[in-house]
Amino acid sequence: MTSAADTTNGLFELVGALLNWRNVARIRRDRRVRGVDWRTWAFFTAWGWWNVYYYPSLGQWASMLGGLVMVSANTVWVWYAIKYRRN
Repeated sequence: MTSAADTTNGLFELVGALLNWRNVARIRRDRRVRGVDWRTWAFFTAWGWWNVYYYPSLGQWASMLGGLVMVSANTVWVWYAIKYRRN
């Protein structure tokens, strides 16, 4: 059973993930990175992968699920940013 704090955090993670997936669609469409340093996203992506490990250690399953969707979007965005930065 999740706590109210875990559920709330999980919802924040999920909403953030949905917004990040919009950024993934945008970078894929534009095929370029402008006005954003991809290294910042890379840092927060690394932190997101840490959260996927960390949340279950606290028994925060809603946060872990929301975090997994979030870090998936971040990972894809960073991959595209590195790919399109070279072009």
